[in-house]
Amino acid sequence: MTGVTVILIIVVLFVLIFAMAGLKIVQQAQTMIIERFGKYNRTLESGINIIWPIIDKPREIAWRYTYEDGYGNTRSIYKRKPRIDLRETVYDFPKQNVITKDNVGTEINALIYFQIMDPKRAVYEIENLPQAIEKLTQTTLRNVIGELDLDETLISRDVVNNKLQTILDEATNKWGVKVNRVELQDINPPDDIRNAMEKQMRAERDRRATILEAEGSKKAQILDAEGFKESKINQAEGDRQSKVLRAQGEAEARIKIAQAEAEAIKLVTEAISSQADPTNYLVALKYIDTLKEMVSGKDNKVIYMPYEASGVLSSLGGIKDMLDKVK
Repeated sequence: MTGVTVILIIVVLFVLIFAMAGLKIVQQAQTMIIERFGKYNRTLESGINIIWPIIDKPREIAWRYTYEDGYGNTRSIYKRKPRIDLRETVYDFPKQNVITKDNVGTEINALIYFQIMDPKRAVYEIENLPQAIEKLTQTTLRNVIGELDLDETLISRDVVNNKLQTILDEATNKWGVKVNRVELQDINPPDDIRNAMEKQMRAERDRRATILEAEGSKKAQILDAEGFKESKINQAEGDRQSKVLRAQGEAEARIKIAQAEAEAIKLVTEAISSQADPTNYLVALKYIDTLKEMVSGKDNKVIYMPYEASGVLSSLGGIKDMLDKVK
């Protein structure tokens, strides 16, 4: 092998290495920032890209990675890499102590979902993007929780989440980052506060149960009273209708009796001569009925003739005279 051949082989190898170094394959949803002589040159898109290996160099970006140690604790480390991930990323920050408006210390764990929209600004506007987002989230969370009482913090998670998302999105816009949402994962008050809240919750539940029981008893008594009232009303209405019907029956009976008596008198009058006086007949009948009632008693031993007995006898005589005339 001659020297010329060796040189050609070296040149070919150099060209191949140079070409391989200048060939950059970027995956989907990723990008790279290329600097030429230390100055921003361009942003590579997904697919095959060609750069000059010596004068062009990818700019690295800091990224946050989490892992679990041997004790089950979640740890986070920061590494620098040349490729920028454009997908939505979630950061689970460690618990931090915050103080509410009513001076209650509480541990809160937050999740943040963000996405890099402008890789150039994410590289050049901030030195360590993940750490900056983490610290900004922690300080903003302290400020937001410091404006709320503990009860408001526990029942207003959506309000806190929306407020955090709005503040962080405005603050990270300069870095080319879009904060999509923020979630409060855990809110852990101190043990004594938690015990007091549980007692308060039990007392509130007992109070509600007592109120519901009292309302049920009240409604039952009202229904019983209304039922008794309606029963009495129905009973009184029944008695009234019964008396009305009885009175109507007696009135109709009296009318029927009077009509029957009138018909009897009419028949007797027609049977007796028009010259006879029917008054004596009627008076005699009334006296006879009266005498019958007087002697109908079980213990009646004395019978006496009323003062007008002579009138009765004369009436009987008048009846006899009328009958004789009829014959």
